[in-house]
Order: sequence, then C-alpha cells, then structure tokens
Amino acid sequence: MMKIGADRQYTEDFRLAAVKQVIEGGRSIPQVARSLEMPKGTLGNWVSRTRKGETLTKRAPLKPVTELEAEVSRLRVENARLKVEKEILKKAAAYFAKESM
Repeated sequence: MMKIGADRQYTEDFRLAAVKQVIEGGRSIPQVARSLEMPKGTLGNWVSRTRKGETLTKRAPLKPVTELEAEVSRLRVENARLKVEKEILKKAAAYFAKESM
C-alpha cells in the first residue's frame, strides 16, 4: 500500500478509497487523513482533483521494465555498494598498516 517516510507512494486503489471516505462517507479530510496516518494536505489535493474530474496521479503510468533493464539497475546498485565497501577496506588496511609500523 505505502512506504513509511517522506517519499511515501500510495497505490491508486488506496487513493480512491481515501477520497471515497471523504466524498461519499461524509467524513472530513482531517479525520480521514488522521485515520490513514497521512498528511491532510495530500488527501485534500486528491479530493480537490477528484471533484474537478482530474486524475489522482500526476504522472503517467510507468512503462513496464524489461528483464534486461531490471538486471542493469540491479547491477548498478551492486556496483555502487561494492565501490563503497572497497573504499572502507582501503581505509582499514591503511589504518592497520600504520599501526603495525
């Protein structure tokens, strides 16, 4: 459904259900936002967009990721992690070499 943190992402179903609670359920935006543990401004934006007949998502749906693109992305993340580990090992080796002298 959503992630915890500043960059939460909500599914389309979650957004629709939250807006439905306000519009059809007759509950206030702050009440619904509090019960769903989300910012009331975000919910307010969704309700406003729905009332104007706009879509709830700002961006176009993402295109499906191919298997090759997923592998490239995974390898980039792994490469970055390995570079960090290499730097840590270099510093540790230098530290222990300095102590043994």
